[in-house]
Amino acid sequence: MGGVAALARELGHEVEGSDQAVYPPMSTQLEQLGIELRQGYKPEHISAGCDEIVVGNALSRGNAAVEQVLDDGRRYTSGAQWLSEHLLPGRDTLAVAGTHGKTTTTTILTYLLQAAGREPGFLIGGVAEDFGVSARVGGGREFVVEADEYDTAFFDKRSKFVHYRPLVAILNNLEYDHADIFPDVAAIQRQFHHLVRTVPRRGRLIVNGEDKHLAEVLAMGCWTPVETFGLDASLVPQAAEAHVMHGDRADERIAAHAAFNWTARLINEDGSAFWVIHDGAEVGEVHWPLLGRHNVMNALAALAAAHAVGVEVASVLPALAQFRSVKRRMEVIGQADGITVYDDFAHHPTAIATTLAGLRAKVGDARIVVAMEPRSNSMRLGAHAEALAPSLDIADTVVFLHRPELAWDAGKVVGALRGEGVAVPDADALIAALRERARRGDHVVFMSNGGFDGAPRRFLAVLQQG
Repeated sequence: MGGVAALARELGHEVEGSDQAVYPPMSTQLEQLGIELRQGYKPEHISAGCDEIVVGNALSRGNAAVEQVLDDGRRYTSGAQWLSEHLLPGRDTLAVAGTHGKTTTTTILTYLLQAAGREPGFLIGGVAEDFGVSARVGGGREFVVEADEYDTAFFDKRSKFVHYRPLVAILNNLEYDHADIFPDVAAIQRQFHHLVRTVPRRGRLIVNGEDKHLAEVLAMGCWTPVETFGLDASLVPQAAEAHVMHGDRADERIAAHAAFNWTARLINEDGSAFWVIHDGAEVGEVHWPLLGRHNVMNALAALAAAHAVGVEVASVLPALAQFRSVKRRMEVIGQADGITVYDDFAHHPTAIATTLAGLRAKVGDARIVVAMEPRSNSMRLGAHAEALAPSLDIADTVVFLHRPELAWDAGKVVGALRGEGVAVPDADALIAALRERARRGDHVVFMSNGGFDGAPRRFLAVLQQG
């Protein structure tokens, strides 16, 4: 929603906004754009002269501001619909969908198009370091959008990504998440199928060839050419075939055991260097600052999507050496007293595990200390409770922020950890626990998809004070 606000401002609209919790980096970006922010969803925060109200999916019926908007008969829409009506018509939309890696992959793809001289527009769910903003109208034909499967608004329960009608869609991966709105994986797959239905036959689907849930989505029907990416052939889904139909024809298929169209050969185990291979031919080397197998996969997806709109991949690979990714994606916020502090957005067990695996490959035997806030709706509902401890196996010490409203017993997770673990009731206690345990040479990773009460930088300040 912050990105939507930034786009509206760039188009010349006067923009104001409300949120329940305003915190950096998005609040900083909006203030710099001259957008007034108001804390809390109150009817009086909406100016009387406002022409259109864009409602985010965090608001439900019963919210005081929502009820006032409805009672007053004011004009309202969703962020996804506003984007589809004001920014996307007449452009080639490239949409990045998936349970994990959407923000990073969207940023990589935008960066590659920029390196190719395309001047793309974009909407990213975070502040891209290389652009300094999360959204831009852009002067080129392409518009890159992070395509979320979460529902659109209180009045539109379709996934947001069905509004975007992309020419190219990346299906990065698919796992169970968003336990507050989806009962099971099949319900999420149905929404991905709806996205697949909107991609034209002249377009392209870029699909993680290792993901069995995505193979099942394609088997539900596909009318668009598909290119796969992957690293590990042993993980290719054991489905018989995924049909790729062009119009009424069903004679073209993706065999589940076929080689990936896009793959990589790691040069460094930590994923910081790798060869890109397209249809069996080496395209070139990537040396970049990102870590982990998951980020290599993100890069392959982005490269395939850029290639789908005519970018010569070999020409843009060198640019990735300068890529700086997104704030709060394993962002090193500082070092003090020999301790490195990271701020990371990971909030799903798979993302946590792959992120820590990348860090382990880089730091070797150095201790990894994780500060974890189970904040997403799925986390708070306990949907990932059983998988959480195994996802933290690589960590030597874990400190959980166990807020009183958490609906499950974090003690069971702590007890199942391979390394040391402790649960604390608030951010102050978390910082104290970390200061007591962290020592020179450690890597301390804060993981949350919320503000975390400013804990990462507060902890760094404590270290700097000695």
